[in-house]
Amino acid sequence: MNRVLAHTGAKYPIVQAPMGWIARYPLASAVSRAGGLGIIETSSGETENCKAEIRKMAESGLPFGVNLPIMFLRDDAMLKFVCDSGVKFVTTSAGSPAKFIGPLKDAGIVVYHAVPTVDAAVKCAEAGIDGLVVEGAEGGGFKNPEEVSTLVLLQAIRARVDVPLIAAGGICDGRGMAAAFALGAEAIQMGTRFVSSAESPVHDNYKAAITGGKETGTWILNKKSSPCIRALKSERTKAIYDEGLMPADALKGILGVYFGGDMEAAPALAGQTVGLIDEVKTAQQIIDETVAQFHDITGRLGALAATRGF
Repeated sequence: MNRVLAHTGAKYPIVQAPMGWIARYPLASAVSRAGGLGIIETSSGETENCKAEIRKMAESGLPFGVNLPIMFLRDDAMLKFVCDSGVKFVTTSAGSPAKFIGPLKDAGIVVYHAVPTVDAAVKCAEAGIDGLVVEGAEGGGFKNPEEVSTLVLLQAIRARVDVPLIAAGGICDGRGMAAAFALGAEAIQMGTRFVSSAESPVHDNYKAAITGGKETGTWILNKKSSPCIRALKSERTKAIYDEGLMPADALKGILGVYFGGDMEAAPALAGQTVGLIDEVKTAQQIIDETVAQFHDITGRLGALAATRGF
């Protein structure tokens, strides 16, 4: 039995990333209805709005999860709410989960933590985490300035821990899913692919920037400070890239990117899969095609293994 499916109740081991302001009921419910696992974000800091989104998902009866980004939570209000809300699955990120694991597990919640390094993965496993989201450098959004690809990171972490792994970063289809499973993952997480889905609430300009992007269409920014991010290339991000440091208020206009369509209002977070995504599709199409392609590839590999061929 796939351990991630056992932990989440989803039909397929495909998880939607918890993008701030974006990962709310319309997108999360579409992903869950399609057989994946929708995740509700709380990184926006809009506590009451996020609580309402969680309630909607709970009332829908669909499997879902909630992300708790430790560094961005002003107090323990969201943690307490999640513990009391009947949520079954939580991912934590952006900080040490040590103080969160106890209360969440006492509430009967399965907890996975997002990690960008082997050391962090080992510490989490020793602390009693149920599983890990392994975040490679190819992914969009907040990153570890010491870049390690998903290809390498998955292998290195699998060699050290036995908890279930969700692979994140550089995956947008069944090819990436098959590769991730070959390296030890039991599920994948996709962000950029679902940001550009039909049900995503973001402006069409943002979706067009993703579907029209190249594999070289992003930069890692602010590596010498915090937060380090991966974002689409633009005039604004070129200035940041050339300077080497990002102004403290650089992300202040992010809602203008997401919902106003002004691609210069702030760095537009996205992963390197912009070079692999060329069309806006529904969540159902994305998941169905990913699963079909995954099974086609693993079937061919299984046939090779059966004949000891190449």
